[in-house]
Amino acid sequence: MDPLRGRGAQLNPANRFDLLHCETDEDAWLDDDPRPLRTTFLRDDSQTVLNSNDSEDLRFEYSVNPYRGCEHGCAYCYARTYHEYLGYSAGVDFESKIIVKTEAPQLLEKALAKPSYKPAMIAMSGVTDCYQPVERKLEITRGCLEVMARFRQPVGLITKNALVARDVDHLGELAKHRAACVFISVTSLDPKLARILEPRASSPRARLDAIRALADHGIPVGVSAAPMIPALNDSELPAILAAAKEAGASFSFYTTVRLPGAVAPVFSSWLDKYFPERKEKVLGRIRDSHGGRLNNSTPGERMRGQGEPSGQLRALFHASCRRLGLATRAPELSVAAFRKVLPGGQGELF
Repeated sequence: MDPLRGRGAQLNPANRFDLLHCETDEDAWLDDDPRPLRTTFLRDDSQTVLNSNDSEDLRFEYSVNPYRGCEHGCAYCYARTYHEYLGYSAGVDFESKIIVKTEAPQLLEKALAKPSYKPAMIAMSGVTDCYQPVERKLEITRGCLEVMARFRQPVGLITKNALVARDVDHLGELAKHRAACVFISVTSLDPKLARILEPRASSPRARLDAIRALADHGIPVGVSAAPMIPALNDSELPAILAAAKEAGASFSFYTTVRLPGAVAPVFSSWLDKYFPERKEKVLGRIRDSHGGRLNNSTPGERMRGQGEPSGQLRALFHASCRRLGLATRAPELSVAAFRKVLPGGQGELF
């Protein structure tokens, strides 16, 4: 079977919550279907959009995720497992069945206007990318940023889509009040690797251009070199940081890959298709970084790993940042300018 064109996952592993599942024969007619798999967009009628966070190793109090599932199709994405809670697979379903929160801006406005709301940082793309391809048409993330700009609500964004540069107006307004920062995720400078690793995300060149555009508009912007995958892209870490710095990044971040639950077979299948000769080496080194497992969910360890391989990567990151003059933390955002406004922005509430 040839790889699914334009997709990261090459299989749909069984949903761990389902008692029954179907398996397709290896030689089923679908294998020869020349048509690309189309994405289905499904409306999410959630009545709230602001999620609280109490994880000790994450620097934000709230998150907003306009989409569930992600068409970027990154085979390694830890968020794939969240699609199982919706009754879908963490495999192809995750990137081809996208749940859309069309009312997110209105729900966010109501949440921020509540007398009980205490301003604190909101993260966007805490789970799936808020600038995935359909955002160009739906503008849900843009609508949320427009609300935040009116309220002067601090927001931190992370994305691997250059579309973020479209919203320099709202982000720039927030930046005037120290209420915005953006991480652009760059996992490789090699366009061929990026194309198969993150098939529907922006090219590395476009992401660097987005860093430059944000920096030119006075918006604090950094690079997220995440995840670093041993024996695949980890050797690129110094070059990624240098390219981002040259483009205008002022801070940086990295993580080491982890493969929770059904993400492990999805990524393993991806290695079978594209790097079969490296598969055991890659998976073996991931295990070396997580105490013999492919995943570690322990706060404080899950993002950076443990053991000698993780220590070497950590030292390389810090040495590169010192040499380049990159901060290793995003700037602290301020809630000092936050204001509650009436729906539609008609005046301030006192």
